[in-house]
Amino acid sequence: MKTNTSITIRMANPADAQALLNIYAPYVINTAITFEYDVPSVEEFASRIAHTLEKYPYLIAEEGGNILGYAYASPFHDRPAYDWAVETSIYVDQNIKHRGIGRKLHDALESTLREQGILNMNACIAYPPEEDEHLDKNSVEFHAHMGYRLVGEFYKCGYKFNRWYNMVWMEKLIGEHLSDQKPPKFNRLTKIS
Repeated sequence: MKTNTSITIRMANPADAQALLNIYAPYVINTAITFEYDVPSVEEFASRIAHTLEKYPYLIAEEGGNILGYAYASPFHDRPAYDWAVETSIYVDQNIKHRGIGRKLHDALESTLREQGILNMNACIAYPPEEDEHLDKNSVEFHAHMGYRLVGEFYKCGYKFNRWYNMVWMEKLIGEHLSDQKPPKFNRLTKIS
């Protein structure tokens, strides 16, 4: 376990699905941060957590037993040549932003991925042509602050709330790329370093 001030980072499990869904649902309902239209069921969300944990970390930030946010990695692409790259996602309870929770989750996720042998962290981020009540540029600014660089933008590819949104890809290289690269350690993770 990793503790930073009173916030603890731990590995998620499917039993956390309802608490995590309580954080995620407002993003689905009120924002274009996710292009998902419908809030998934608790069972679907638990299945997503279990599936992620088969290979990748799924982390939770807690304080005093309350879940504040979560972060996880998923495949960047299914082909084996992409095994060293992941797509990352971070969600923080919208009522407690700007307390450094996203950074704590990101730092723990990066550390865990590095130990697995992952080399590239990629973020697929909804991006507004103009900021509105459903989407601002905060996520891109956060990732830039975390050391990511912009590598591409797709225009008007996401439609939500009767508006068209762009999507950007950002990446952060976290390991050395070798000509004789060892495969990542994909297994069920049980601890945070």
